[in-house]
Amino acid sequence: MEAKVKEEYEYLVPPDEYLAAGVHIGTQVRTGDMRRFIYKVRPDGLYVLDIRQLDERIRIAGKFLARFEPSKILVVAARQYGQKPVMMFSKAVGCDYVIGRFIPGTLTNPILKEYREPDVVLVTDPAIDRQAVEEATKVGIPVVALCDTNNSTSNIDLVIPTNNKGRKALALVYWLLAREILRNRGIDEFPYSVEDFEAEL
Repeated sequence: MEAKVKEEYEYLVPPDEYLAAGVHIGTQVRTGDMRRFIYKVRPDGLYVLDIRQLDERIRIAGKFLARFEPSKILVVAARQYGQKPVMMFSKAVGCDYVIGRFIPGTLTNPILKEYREPDVVLVTDPAIDRQAVEEATKVGIPVVALCDTNNSTSNIDLVIPTNNKGRKALALVYWLLAREILRNRGIDEFPYSVEDFEAEL
């Protein structure tokens, strides 16, 4: 008699680690764009994101971003808790980044000293990093974004549904994404821990 094989989904990290980092905790606002990524609404009105969809999207984004020349990837984070994860991500992957204020014209005005010509842009929060999204869209650069339940996904080419405000959530998502990009480039060695990506309180 053949043993019945049960289809088990293999997460990148144990689901408990996702939950402990709070990647699934959304906001009390849900946009129509983000409806399909929502697992449920809690009694306190907070929307909860589906961690399986997050896990799947990190894999997709890892494959997608691995196709680009590392130096042609630009990562953006104005949000305080996104800045250290973005710097660590950039160090691990070998890409460029802008943290803090995104100077208008960074992607559109060649006479600026801040001017960059990336092939793809990754933003931490499309609402806070709106300037980067608008400029990338204007010049035809694809945008990957970490989107919370309250985000609009217009002009976003690839949505990664996650809590994009929490310190631990941002550290875990950027850590996993960096690891996936390197794996897709055939590099299995990843010398960083999630803690290395975590912003100080």
